[in-house]
Amino acid sequence: MRTVGRAGSTLSAMNAPIAPRRPTSRDLHGETFTDDYAWLRDRTNTETIGYLESENEFTDSSLSHLGDLRKTIFEEIRSRVLEDDISAPAKRGQWWYASETSEGSQYPTLVRMKDAADGERQVTLDVNALAEGHDYTQLGTYNVSPTQRCVLYSVDHDGSESYRLKIRDLETGHDLDDEVDGTYYSTAWSADEDYIFYTTVDAAHRPYRVWRHQVGSDASSDTIVMEEPDERMFLSVGTTHDDRYLIISASSAETASAWFLDAENPTGAFSEIVPRKEGVEYSVEHRNDSWLIVTDEDAPNGRLIEIDVDTGHERELIGHDDMKRINGVLPLADHLAVFGRSNGLRSIDIIDDTGRIEPLTFGEEVYAVGVSSNLEFETAVLRVAYQSMVTPAQIIDVDLNTGLRTLVKETPVLGGYDPSDYVSRREWAVAADGTRIPISIVHRADLDTSGPKPMLLYGYGSYEASIDPTFSSARLSLLDRGVIFAIAHVRGGGEMGRLWHRNGKMATKINTFTDFIRCADHLVDAGYTQPSVLAARGGSAGGLLMGAVINLRPELFKAVIAQVPFVDVINTMLDETLPLTVIEWEEWGNPAIPEQYEWMRSYSPYDNVQRVEYPAMLVTAGLNDPRVAYWEPAKWVAKLRSTATFRGPLLLKTEMGAGHGGPSGRYDAWREEALVYGFLLDQITEL
Repeated sequence: MRTVGRAGSTLSAMNAPIAPRRPTSRDLHGETFTDDYAWLRDRTNTETIGYLESENEFTDSSLSHLGDLRKTIFEEIRSRVLEDDISAPAKRGQWWYASETSEGSQYPTLVRMKDAADGERQVTLDVNALAEGHDYTQLGTYNVSPTQRCVLYSVDHDGSESYRLKIRDLETGHDLDDEVDGTYYSTAWSADEDYIFYTTVDAAHRPYRVWRHQVGSDASSDTIVMEEPDERMFLSVGTTHDDRYLIISASSAETASAWFLDAENPTGAFSEIVPRKEGVEYSVEHRNDSWLIVTDEDAPNGRLIEIDVDTGHERELIGHDDMKRINGVLPLADHLAVFGRSNGLRSIDIIDDTGRIEPLTFGEEVYAVGVSSNLEFETAVLRVAYQSMVTPAQIIDVDLNTGLRTLVKETPVLGGYDPSDYVSRREWAVAADGTRIPISIVHRADLDTSGPKPMLLYGYGSYEASIDPTFSSARLSLLDRGVIFAIAHVRGGGEMGRLWHRNGKMATKINTFTDFIRCADHLVDAGYTQPSVLAARGGSAGGLLMGAVINLRPELFKAVIAQVPFVDVINTMLDETLPLTVIEWEEWGNPAIPEQYEWMRSYSPYDNVQRVEYPAMLVTAGLNDPRVAYWEPAKWVAKLRSTATFRGPLLLKTEMGAGHGGPSGRYDAWREEALVYGFLLDQITEL
């Protein structure tokens, strides 16, 4: 059967669409750069949209034989979820706040109640109602006012991460007339609730202005309270945990600064807390008339200091530790919760008023723990979130005076899930330079591992972001079919501290890719798997990882899933008009500088496609993605099609009404995961 694409190109259900080559050239550092597919950047061109739609049709056709499997996996995922559920209510004053889901509803309903156990629920925001008439809906901010009379919220309906900001009166259930378009994520309330603060973005989608809006006034009269001219810096606004101060923060990948203003004086001028120093980052909290500052000045892994607001007197609470990263601090009335990382895992340390430091410990070898919804300052109970690759997410209240732990809620997994049916462990690969790279692994306990098994290896490795060993009920559909799942905690991420990131960025970025390859080789050498049944997956910067790895070792993997992949590195980093480009020069480098161009030229996936056989590939994109433009994966797939051969299909799936995160509704997200799993199982298992 043959069909005709909307751009007029003829395609077969068995033949992939071919994007025409239209070379554009430019010279850079003495080298002529030719880009055959730059024309795909023009989304106003009907031929561009037609090409993306023809790729979607080809993907649908190529995966049509998996229709029953995808439906089965979707139903499996859905059957494990308690669809009528409510999160652990979090206390704030007289109210307990929670999020509930209902069977058949794509989105949560945000509620509050006077009694956590059985109180009557008041709906504060029904995201399903906000989504009516829209294919995509994403909640940006949800910020309850100090007296809890109103909630400040924002919504995006196309995935562009440009939000419409509104105020809802919780006493009447109606929105006020106040409305602001084009806002970003962060917001704040003044103590008297007469003013709100919000951020807006520039042409490159960088939050560069903080505004003050008087409640009840027209947005046209709003006042700019701060504008950041440095194109590397992102602005955000919020309040300290004790609600005493409004805080404006400016941050790049290497430098940060912050300003404060008494929340009871919202029309006053903000004052800088610590003068900005190039290459120094810090974050700020407040307690008992002192600033609590986590800084990396002369301390790559961070140290915690306390500075008296009035006198400026400084004392160190936690010094630098080469083996332990400090990421932040949550102040409570009589305790501090310091969160960070140690030995590749997240950590929480408690400091009491005597200065004694006590770590929270957990029994599993591989796990993830973090601070959960702690809405109150005057409390000795710390709420934490705990999970592992075999333990579903738990909310635990820790009494910091007695040490007593109370399990508030464990996310139910329906269908008779038993954690003892699965095992997780930590392996360590060794890089060429001797660096030990952690790998987190999970599989069924009854799986015969005496011989190689199908495996999915996941990776990211950028921005000091860590991929933690968390639980996924959807993943059970792979594990129960005999697939082993593993995470390669490669350099460039933050799993092993700040130096782990620094040794996987800029000139050392190649370590990210060779670490991932070394992890795959280790798993093969250890007998877990073999290349004929090994798949890899990554998204965004993890998609860059996928592209670089298959250029280096295309024979190592049978299949690769690259979701919204950042693969056109040089072209993107040369274009200062694109979102994130300038700030990310501190992560990747600036190709206008010859030395830094050479780094990127050595690994940029789009610029290193080879005439070899590649793994089967599923690539995704979002037409409205402001972080990784749709044309990056589209151009990459077009070049791969015209250059290489494959051990399976090469498929591109573009969400035509979404952004970086893919579909927004939970059922749509489950269907998307079922598609990925179906593709994966088709390639590395015998169905």
